[in-house]
Amino acid sequence: MAETAPLASAARIREVALHAQRTPPRRPVPPPVKGGPGALLKGLIRTARPKQWVKNILVIAAPAAAGRLFSVHALAQLALVFALFTACAAAVYLINDARDAEADRAHPVKRRRPVAAGQVPVPVAYAVGGALAVLGPAAAARLTSPAVAALLMAYVGMQLAYCVSLKHVLVVDLAVVTTGFLMRAMVGGLALGIPLSRWFLITTGFGALFMVSAKRYSEAVQMAGKAGATRALLTEYTTGYLRFVWQLAAGVAVLGYCLWALEEGGDPHTGVLPWRQLSMVAFTLAILRYAVFADRGTAGEPEDVVLHDRALAVIGLVWLAMYGLAVANW
Repeated sequence: MAETAPLASAARIREVALHAQRTPPRRPVPPPVKGGPGALLKGLIRTARPKQWVKNILVIAAPAAAGRLFSVHALAQLALVFALFTACAAAVYLINDARDAEADRAHPVKRRRPVAAGQVPVPVAYAVGGALAVLGPAAAARLTSPAVAALLMAYVGMQLAYCVSLKHVLVVDLAVVTTGFLMRAMVGGLALGIPLSRWFLITTGFGALFMVSAKRYSEAVQMAGKAGATRALLTEYTTGYLRFVWQLAAGVAVLGYCLWALEEGGDPHTGVLPWRQLSMVAFTLAILRYAVFADRGTAGEPEDVVLHDRALAVIGLVWLAMYGLAVANW
């Protein structure tokens, strides 16, 4: 009997070890909520991605192109639409971070996000995001027009569907992100009742697709041969395919802009120079300059590329000046 005790003990140890190997690891425990109301408010603002709000400046695109930007009514409406679109985008970010909190805690960078880090509790993120998603379109229906409210509702619904499933569908993910930019460019025109030119929509849509696919291409190039891509779908795309997409989009955007600039409308040209047509040169140079970063695989966030490259910023300012002179018919 004395000899069987060590054997039983060893068998028990092996059994415990096998059980530990077969038992799946426990899910990460949510971190405790950090700070008070002030920290919570800061966390909510950080989760709303203030850096991304610059994208919503696209709401002035259609009014600026139509020369209806500088009036008190137009500026007030556009400021309101900018705020409402920002609220809807913030709602999507909050709900997305609440939904992905558990996965973000296992990510070396995303674990610092306020929801994943415990600065913003998951139920609070869901509640604030849901409230903004409802209040944004509701306020638009009351303060602007039904068309703007419908577009904001469509934007929120599309982006939430993207967070849940569409971001895992090839090509559709590119289309959804591109459509988000296009909606921003459309909403200002809808708010002021400005007819949207087909060439304006084509140029804006394919210009957005160019930047989106260039960013994805850059991510794919940088992650080539590395494990743990930041986007799971990047492993499904090839760099050759993404290169084809941004090159195609760049060509269509330039063609659409040229047709838009050559399209005659309103009063005949009486200015010193045909600024609208000359702006084609600056627009094409801007696309070519941006393509340099896309080709290198360094085209990250569009706003970072534009703001950090002096030559591209100067080309952009020249284009704005030319188009402004064309609108003023100088």
